[in-house]
Amino acid sequence: MAGTLFVVGTPIGNLSDITLRAVETLRGARRIAVEDTRRTRMLLSHLGIARVPLHVLEAHALDSAIQSVVEHLVAGDDVALVTDAGMPTVSDPGARLVRATTARGLPVRVVPGPSAVTAAAAVSGLVDGPFWFAGFLPRRGTRRDKLIARIAEFREPVLLFEAPQRTQATVNDLARVMPTRRASVCRELTKLYEETTSGTLEQLGRRSDWRGEVCIVLGSWQGNPEQPRDDDGALDARIAEGVRQGATTKTLVARLGPGTALSRRELYARIEAERERQGRG
Repeated sequence: MAGTLFVVGTPIGNLSDITLRAVETLRGARRIAVEDTRRTRMLLSHLGIARVPLHVLEAHALDSAIQSVVEHLVAGDDVALVTDAGMPTVSDPGARLVRATTARGLPVRVVPGPSAVTAAAAVSGLVDGPFWFAGFLPRRGTRRDKLIARIAEFREPVLLFEAPQRTQATVNDLARVMPTRRASVCRELTKLYEETTSGTLEQLGRRSDWRGEVCIVLGSWQGNPEQPRDDDGALDARIAEGVRQGATTKTLVARLGPGTALSRRELYARIEAERERQGRG
């Protein structure tokens, strides 16, 4: 008979958060698919589990590595899929293995456990209904600008991950578009130095000493409050500065729209005209 792929949630920090069922599943698995062998071996050592073959499926795993695990399932081996922390397939390569397994008609079962997504949503106090999970923002460029502009239009809470060295830049980028939006920066969840800091994005942008793994939770949003309208001269100056800084047209429309009586189409045309004038089209 074919083996079963078990999608196993593991602790996001505190190793005591692992479930009894997860421990039983890891002990019974013939093989374990992992993101990082060092992180997983630490957990297995803590649980007293030894000599289980590990298959590395990191972010850019080859299709051949995925298929190798699938072939072990076909041969009858039960395989546990784990990530470095939390539930597999959330911002990690595990989803590719799940898809490849189901495509072969093989069974997949879930062993739920800790998740940084739901942990941050709970501790922030900003989520009490539907929310949008954005994962990691692109590090730079047009794709990043477009996603931030889209987030500014999203009314429900938004949760995203960020690396500590990029947290300040991300908070500042978000604050430029929606400075008064309530947010929480949750870092080192379940670990010794766990901390949740809340305020407006503008307030959070004044801090620079973010450390550890970070989740940013943005609260519900109805747009920027009414603010004085820019006169033509002030608006043109802000457009020119934004274009010089490399902001996309979509980002500038989201950023400047609340401060002008122009329609989105008129503002878009004005920005494009300035972009042409500066030779940045």
